[in-house]
Amino acid sequence: MSTPRRFAFLMFHEFEELDLIGPWEMATMWRDYSGGPECFTVSEKGGAVQCAKGLKTVADHSFADCPDFDYLLIPGGFSAFDEMANETLVGWVKERAAKAQHVLSVCTGSYILYAAGLLEDRRATTHWKALDRMKELPGVEAVEQRWVRDGYVWSSAGVSAGIDLTLGFIAAIDGEETAASVQNNAEYYPEGIVYGDGGRAAQRA
Repeated sequence: MSTPRRFAFLMFHEFEELDLIGPWEMATMWRDYSGGPECFTVSEKGGAVQCAKGLKTVADHSFADCPDFDYLLIPGGFSAFDEMANETLVGWVKERAAKAQHVLSVCTGSYILYAAGLLEDRRATTHWKALDRMKELPGVEAVEQRWVRDGYVWSSAGVSAGIDLTLGFIAAIDGEETAASVQNNAEYYPEGIVYGDGGRAAQRA
């Protein structure tokens, strides 16, 4: 009997809620409707983790008891910059990513990938507010895209972009029809409506 695939979602103090919950929703629909991987959350010590906007979550595992997994997703948030200096977390990501088939980041989670040495000579992206800073990092080609794949490392722009990243990942791993099933069950069909002056588009003008 084959071992089921596993998808781990990293949590840390004050991670951005939708960075993780959006991809989690896509991944668990993949699991429930199309035979996708088992999904679980993990944090350094396990247990309660408070998010950036105050949502309280609970990690399924600590680093010490985390099972093997095939895929790893790392969310972002302002606190990701603090976690870059967390030797325990960065060391765990580096060690476990070496054994994973694919590693994904959302928003500023890409900076944790960088701290773990996973963006060396790779293309990557991040939240637009942090993109200029990424362009200054040695060894990384920072690109302004919704999401980017470079080998087994995937990264996305900010917050909601993690949903698009995960759907693209599902399509690459299990095919477009599987991604279509997830997209349909999630009713995720963005209408392209831009409110007000267009936010970032106006800033670039």
